[in-house]
Amino acid sequence: MTDPNAPRPTVSVCRSCRGSNPDLPPEQRPGVVLSQGLCAVEPGDVAVQVVDCLGNCNRGPSVALQCAGRWQYLFGEIDPVTGPADLLAAARLLAVSTDGLLPWRERPPALKKGLIARLPPLQSP
Repeated sequence: MTDPNAPRPTVSVCRSCRGSNPDLPPEQRPGVVLSQGLCAVEPGDVAVQVVDCLGNCNRGPSVALQCAGRWQYLFGEIDPVTGPADLLAAARLLAVSTDGLLPWRERPPALKKGLIARLPPLQSP
């Protein structure tokens, strides 16, 4: 159960990720399948943003997790079928994190690997 006072996390998913098979038609690309899976869930407590490119083509499908006051994460090699559930669970964990980090031990198994970058929270001007 999520904390109603926690900030709303955002999952940004790259729809152009082709994965290891560049010959797939656009509608079968792993990035498209992953983005469609996330959008189909329509989570009210997690924002889903579909983007054209996250610049991580060699390790796609790629996803960024962001939440106000929290560290930001970029993951690659996300399974397009099981990824939506794992990403939403991770986004919810990040939202309620007391130290602003996504705890490794509590992450869904798919997100214990594939970490590309972890960026500090943006500071208010």
